[in-house]
Amino acid sequence: MLPALTALLLLQLVGEVLARWFQWPVPGPVVGMALALLGLRLYPAGLAQLRPTAQGLLAHLSLLFVPAGVGVMLHLRRLGDEALAIGVALVLSTWISMAVTAWVSSWLMRWAAPPQPPQPSQPPAQPGP
Repeated sequence: MLPALTALLLLQLVGEVLARWFQWPVPGPVVGMALALLGLRLYPAGLAQLRPTAQGLLAHLSLLFVPAGVGVMLHLRRLGDEALAIGVALVLSTWISMAVTAWVSSWLMRWAAPPQPPQPSQPPAQPGP
């Protein structure tokens, strides 16, 4: 378990260093996760070594939200003072993300759709009585 946890933390560190070095607008842990995905694609046997550690971390993922919850409780008064602005921002950002997702999905479905055969220019003749 310790070697797998060390590998995960090292990937996160490498991702953080790369994101800061190249000034990417992507968080370092996301880059580290992409590196982990690349590494697991190149070395699939590593998945068996990482799986127990990853499942253990996911089982206790809710503990990682405790600091965020404490921060919300600490600034509850400020959140109440700015509730309207926060609510408007949440609703607008949700609508915008839903619209963009719908547009991208529509575009991808048209792009991935098989080409339609050409339609005949004249309608077929009607059989006579």
